[in-house]
Formats: sequence, structure tokens, C-alpha cells
Amino acid sequence: MSVLAPDPGLGTALRGATRPLAGMWVCSGSALVAEICAGAGLDWLLIDAEHSPNSLESVLAQLQAARAYPAPVVVRVEANDPVLIKRYLDLGATSLLIPMVNNADEAQAAVAATRYPPEGVRGVGSALARSGRWSRIPGYLNSAAESLTVLVQLESLVVRVEPMTPMALPPRVSLRASMPLPRRWPNTTWPPGRTSLPWVRM
Repeated sequence: MSVLAPDPGLGTALRGATRPLAGMWVCSGSALVAEICAGAGLDWLLIDAEHSPNSLESVLAQLQAARAYPAPVVVRVEANDPVLIKRYLDLGATSLLIPMVNNADEAQAAVAATRYPPEGVRGVGSALARSGRWSRIPGYLNSAAESLTVLVQLESLVVRVEPMTPMALPPRVSLRASMPLPRRWPNTTWPPGRTSLPWVRM
């Protein structure tokens, strides 16, 4: 019998990549659509729970549908909230995108919400959860963090004007991204030729 293990996160795919990875945002709330996308040859999928008609139940169904395919799945949660983050992790999500992160303290809080004590504040419920396959993954509580990818979205005007440097973010943050719409903030000063902050590998 093979040993069960958590699904690989997006970080695993990024570390092994020899080319840019192409993915798709899945915003339909449909497990069938998620499965079609997962089997279409994409490198990753993102299921959006912040701005799409998704619930915990629909995200679970999409994670289950996509699992038959190699593309890792990222879930964008509704908010940087430890209870929400815990629940999506318990569903078996191994890559999370945390929105509305405005400073390094909030990034650290996002990371802490994904780690069991003493490294973080994630509630221990793996015996009841898909994440640890209902206690069938050996040593899950000690190794869970190794399979996780944490991404944060820097969205506030303060971040746009004075972007965080990589050193300002906690080391467990896998990636950062800014989501700027510069035309909506006419007083924002951008460097010459720059209209946004790029994705940065941490």
C-alpha cells in the first residue's frame, strides 16, 4: 500500500520549473469546470473564493475534481483571517493566496495561520480533516508546513507608494504580488516606465 502524502503545492512546481508556468483562475464555482481546466494541460489553477460564487463546499468539490490531474491548485481565500485559512487548509488546500495584506505584520499573521503551534496558530483538527487524510498521513502535524505554499497580495495605496522589500516580509512567504490599478489613484507616483510592481520570487 502506498503511503499517503499531502498534495504538492505550487511552490514545488515553481522550484522545479525550467520555464514560466501558465495557469488559469477558475471562478465558476463548478467542480466540472475545474476538472476540465485541470485536465487541459495548464501548469496550475487558482480557485477564487474572494470574488467568486464559491463556498467551502464548492471549493472542496473542485479540489477533489482537480486532484486527478498534475496541476497544483491555489485557493484565494476571502480574507486574511485565521479561521478561514484554517478551514481551507483542512479541506486539503496546500497553496493559498491571501488578499489585502498591507504590511509585514499582516504577512506574518497570514503565515502563522498556516502553521501548527509552536510555529503558528493553526487549530489542530487533522483527525477530522481531509488535509491529513483523517490521520492517515503519517506525521502530518509535524510535516504539514513543508507542503504548503503561502502567497500574499499587497493591495493598499501605502504598499503601492512604498512597496515592501523582500527582506520586509517573513521568510515563509512564498511569493508576493501587487494588484495595482494606477489610474484609480492619480496621485500615486510611479518610477519611469513602471505601472505596477512585478511578481517577485521569495
